[in-house]
Amino acid sequence: MIEAALLIFGGAVMLFGALGILRFPDVYTRLHAATKCDTGGAMGIILALVLMMEAPALVKLKFLVLAFLIAMINPMVSHAIARGAYKYGVKPKVVVDMYAWDNP
Repeated sequence: MIEAALLIFGGAVMLFGALGILRFPDVYTRLHAATKCDTGGAMGIILALVLMMEAPALVKLKFLVLAFLIAMINPMVSHAIARGAYKYGVKPKVVVDMYAWDNP
């Protein structure tokens, strides 16, 4: 039962993340949607797989390590991409640009 809920949660996060990528206006908000999609959706699906599969503990541990790495690395990579886009000159289409306040 918990596995099905995690799978549905992961699928829903992936769906809404994909919709966010299509709907949001600029690279920063699309990157935000993609990061949520990858992190939340993948975490839900991986945890569901760990609970569902009948595999040795080592295989389940590998899935958990994979989930940990996704949770740690994905936000850092997203931040690096956003910072690189800003430094390259891509301006956000938002009303308030707080990053420009700190980096004139």
